[in-house]
Amino acid sequence: MQYPGLILSKLPKVGTTIFTVMSKLAAEHNAINLSQGFPDFNCDEKLTDLVSKHMKAGRNQYAPMPGLMSLREMLAQKTEELYKAKYDPETEITITAGATQAIYTAITAIIREGDEVIIFEPAYDCYQPAVELNGGKTIYLQLKAPGYFIDWEEVKKVLSHRTKMIIINSPHNPTGSIMSAEDMKQLEKLTKDSDIVIISDEVYEHIIFDDKSHQSVARYPKLAQRSFIISSFGKTYHTTGWKMGYCVAPQNLMAEFRKVHQFLVFSCNTPIQYALDEYLRDKSNYLELGKFYQEKRDYFIKQIKNSRFAFTPAAGTYFQLLNYNKITKEKEADYAIRLTKEFGIASIPISAFYHEKIDNKVLRFCFAKKEETLDKAAEIINRI
Repeated sequence: MQYPGLILSKLPKVGTTIFTVMSKLAAEHNAINLSQGFPDFNCDEKLTDLVSKHMKAGRNQYAPMPGLMSLREMLAQKTEELYKAKYDPETEITITAGATQAIYTAITAIIREGDEVIIFEPAYDCYQPAVELNGGKTIYLQLKAPGYFIDWEEVKKVLSHRTKMIIINSPHNPTGSIMSAEDMKQLEKLTKDSDIVIISDEVYEHIIFDDKSHQSVARYPKLAQRSFIISSFGKTYHTTGWKMGYCVAPQNLMAEFRKVHQFLVFSCNTPIQYALDEYLRDKSNYLELGKFYQEKRDYFIKQIKNSRFAFTPAAGTYFQLLNYNKITKEKEADYAIRLTKEFGIASIPISAFYHEKIDNKVLRFCFAKKEETLDKAAEIINRI
């Protein structure tokens, strides 16, 4: 059945996400799926037991629109302990249905027709469509490969009276790079005395390696006063399918955020919020996450060190970039598809994260997997 009228698409250039495409291809060819970013191991049984406990206790109706108050209080405490930043749980923290919903909500709350939003490519694919749906214009700047850092002189050149928002992401998906304290100071300097709002996508805040510290914008008061900070329970607690996240922001920004939030989802999963509230009280559940994933990163790159792929160990996230320039000159998308079909291993081409298909011969592999999975993947990678 077809709609008989004319549909003028609001997102004419947007198709199915690369994550869906590659995961479907992996399933069709029975390939090891290192493309989409999710663990293939279970979360802590204590956490699922807590969810079950609260379901059985009858906590199955609507939560408060901004989220369970005790959970927000725990998050305020956590944020202050980690970043020395105080947020009022009553007015400055909101529980969301995942980080993507929080990002969409923040963009929708702020961006009007004609506003310009700066994003850095390769960029996670939910940023630009949300800007476009809200009538904004995306200004694209490229991170400088191979280290994937921001050139702040380029940022300075594109700033104008139309610039309403800058979206940053650290630790960075898809590259695994991280922003430094100096990066934050540059951002603070460039946005001083302006109306520019920052969205800081910090969903991998606890997955950072080699004794480095996560530079949350919350550490920088002058940045924090103009920023939405987006975080993810799914990335931290191996529960991506639960779609639970949160946003912290100063009261005037959060008031606008909640106006949109209440009409997108109103409130989020109640028993899971109760469970997370309890689970957060054991700080080791997030403080030891970097060590947990660094072991996986190190294990994976040790297994593939003799392969023909070139790489620099990721500084954060659970993604490792592999450069295949010495293997073939095929385009990234073509090569990723061929590896899935012919070798039985699925990855994500980094070109998919650019609005113009930049081709650096780089693929992204997810190492949030059991050792058994990583062993099988490494065996294939070493044969290529």
